[in-house]
Amino acid sequence: MEKGKGVLGAGRRWAVDFSDNSTAPSSRDIPDPPGFTRASVDQDDSAVSRQKKDAEANWKAQKAWEVAQAPFKNLLMMGFMMWMAGSTVHLFSIVFEPYKDNKVELLGPKLLFIALNLGGLALGVWKLNTLGLLPTHASDWVSSLSPAQEVEYSGGGIPL
Repeated sequence: MEKGKGVLGAGRRWAVDFSDNSTAPSSRDIPDPPGFTRASVDQDDSAVSRQKKDAEANWKAQKAWEVAQAPFKNLLMMGFMMWMAGSTVHLFSIVFEPYKDNKVELLGPKLLFIALNLGGLALGVWKLNTLGLLPTHASDWVSSLSPAQEVEYSGGGIPL
């Protein structure tokens, strides 16, 4: 064989012939085992693919619920972090896009996610109130009053 020539040597370089020209019986000549038919393989493939799709849909639904419950799992940790850190704000953004599927219902996980985040927001408002950072008393608004309103507020004198 010359250098640079393929196995066939006729036209193509580096071509390999995979055809079976032997006289030995091939696997196509061997009969199928009892109870096995080629048609059942195709049916099994469709059943397997349907099972895989159902399993994937169940997995997505389970993961969506885990994502929805994540704020609850972090609620005590967030409370401790707020207590330790003072008045820092933490933003958590989780998108349900990876779990979107026609077979997966995401309304429940989304509603739970919103409810638990509102609980975290309530915890944050409570923290701000305990720090005295929320304007809950009338004296918190004195700086925004006009001078005439200040006199009226301070005990009812005659406005100048």
